[in-house]
Amino acid sequence: MTWHVMLEVVRDGPVPLGAQIADQVRHQVERGLLKPHTRLPSSRQLAQDLRVSRSVVVEAYEKLTGEGLLESVRGSGTRVAAHADTRIRKPVVLVDRAIPPVRFNLLPGTPNPVTFPHREWGASYLRALESTRWQGLGYPPLLGLDQLRTELVAYLGRVRGVLGSPDDTMVTGGFAHALGLVCAALRELGIDRLAVEDPSHDRQRQFIEENGIRTVAVPVGPEGLEIEPLYASGVRVVLVTPSHQFPLGVPMSPQRREELVRWARDVDGWIIEDDYDGGLWLEQRCRHLALQPTGPDRVIYAGTASKLLAPGLRLGWMVLPPELTAVMERVRVRRDLGCDGLMQLAFADFLRSGLLDGHLRKMRTRYRAQHGRLMRAVERYLPVATLVGPVAGLHVFAALPAGSDEEALVTQALQLSVLVKGGRVFHDRPHTARPGLVLGYTALGESGIEEAVRRIGQAYEQQPGGVRRAS
Repeated sequence: MTWHVMLEVVRDGPVPLGAQIADQVRHQVERGLLKPHTRLPSSRQLAQDLRVSRSVVVEAYEKLTGEGLLESVRGSGTRVAAHADTRIRKPVVLVDRAIPPVRFNLLPGTPNPVTFPHREWGASYLRALESTRWQGLGYPPLLGLDQLRTELVAYLGRVRGVLGSPDDTMVTGGFAHALGLVCAALRELGIDRLAVEDPSHDRQRQFIEENGIRTVAVPVGPEGLEIEPLYASGVRVVLVTPSHQFPLGVPMSPQRREELVRWARDVDGWIIEDDYDGGLWLEQRCRHLALQPTGPDRVIYAGTASKLLAPGLRLGWMVLPPELTAVMERVRVRRDLGCDGLMQLAFADFLRSGLLDGHLRKMRTRYRAQHGRLMRAVERYLPVATLVGPVAGLHVFAALPAGSDEEALVTQALQLSVLVKGGRVFHDRPHTARPGLVLGYTALGESGIEEAVRRIGQAYEQQPGGVRRAS
């Protein structure tokens, strides 16, 4: 019997053919796609299927056998090892799926669903539906529909200072989708390590690892990512949140931005800019535009509608260095067939009509008031905390005194029906980090914010050495 598995190789890529085969088989085993005892094609058969030398397949099989993923039995061929299911990794998602029922949800990064502009979005969607004949109903171009890419370039240039053209702009299904595409492109380019900020999104790090790229933590200082450790790490790609660092909230200084772009040019590398809430600067004047204009030839700029409108839209974008556009298209053609065409046309109309500008203007006013209420509540009920960062985005970082039991505080707050995330979980070495809380304030009304912080203050008082709040 001829056995078959879904594998492919890139002949002109920098990764050796044997390593490509081993990586793909390993990935399928760890994802649970190849079950224990599954028989693989013989080395001769797989070599014929892939049109490679038999020695290439033998090398890959021997490597995986040495790792304990495969086993070879005379007369039975090569099979997935019986114990290989212990290596299966659960898929990592970038959001908290299981949210316990609580009265006050202070998790960061989620806009209040009641603020979604239903009427305006509905009007844009209806206009898109009425105006399209086939574009919105057929398979869209891999980069995205021309109408949306044109509007995105105009909007991002006007609001975030981004430099680019529609030809190098790609519409995605959100930031997670974009990051998965970038990881696949890096693997094709022979890059298997990526630097991340320390602290940074914990689930994001796991997501990158699951997509076949090892992460290297680089510390964040008062001016943003530290450059000397970045050079010392030996990596060529880094993921940053320069406008509003997650979770600390500090913006990257102009000098540090210049240094980061210089690093990318020195190592012939790339910077992935996650501008996740860059359009939500709450001060009267936005002081920090995107990093991308400082080095458009070295920065992969990524944004999303999740924080601006709603995560359920699953709509995002990348502005790519021209040098990377072709490889990103090659990667994407093997992974999906593009994003919802009608959604793209609706969002293009939403941008063209100025409806996003109007919505964000309302949100800035609302979030500015909520941020002020949060600051006053922390000062009153949790005076030991120090709020870090500017007035921006969907969260603030509250640093706690050294020695505070962050984990106990989060647990006690949950018992008081307040869901809040501690800051240490975002660090590469949590137990050495200063304790703190990441306070998302946009999903609650102003009265809810005050009551939630009051309960956190109550939980802090119950800790040994807790400080009583002001009266």
